[in-house]
Amino acid sequence: MRIHYLQHVGFEGPAYIDSWLQEQGHERTVTRFYIPGYRLPEVNETDALIVMGGPMGVYDNDGYPWLAEELSFIRNCIRAGKKVLGICLGAQLLAVCLGARVEQASNKEIGWFEVQPTAASREVPWFYALFNNRPVVFHWHGDRFGVPEGSIHMLDSVANNNQAFYYNPHIIGLQFHLEVTASSVDELLQAAASDLDDTAFVQTASAINAGKAALANCNNIMADVLQHWLSA
Repeated sequence: MRIHYLQHVGFEGPAYIDSWLQEQGHERTVTRFYIPGYRLPEVNETDALIVMGGPMGVYDNDGYPWLAEELSFIRNCIRAGKKVLGICLGAQLLAVCLGARVEQASNKEIGWFEVQPTAASREVPWFYALFNNRPVVFHWHGDRFGVPEGSIHMLDSVANNNQAFYYNPHIIGLQFHLEVTASSVDELLQAAASDLDDTAFVQTASAINAGKAALANCNNIMADVLQHWLSA
């Protein structure tokens, strides 16, 4: 399949996702909004869209004028029936395109924390099975999406609800990061160290490094999500 990434900063790339897609033989292309002269493809040039994370907010149009163009492109992909997977900021952008609002989360959440499935998530058995054991996943966010109308609210954490939504088999939003690798976590720690503070759900750099033991399980879950999403 032809998979296109939307990437907002250099330190939040597809990481493990790219490795998995390459192993599966999929074609990958990317729009890097942080590089002058970026290009968005025509909608008919791609089969599936993956919208990555970033430190900006969905409403920061003054600082990031390409956000309006990005939202328009995502909406056009949805209308065309393309597969769309949003991760962190990407999930928030996807939620906005589906008519929901994004707001400040109840708690800033940075580090390794469990997520747990909602009762409603049982409507998607494969997804419920992946998260039924409350896996530890990687978070780095201060905002959260509202669950779009017509979507299933899939996951919560102790710090924040609305950790995932399932609009249909082709459109899924994840507030957290299953795609991270040891090196991509290191990049985030270096580039966004100023985000770390002493609030309740923000871990120290040393705790985040220690939590890398959860990487393999996160990547295994990511592979299963990708497989179900792309084969639907």
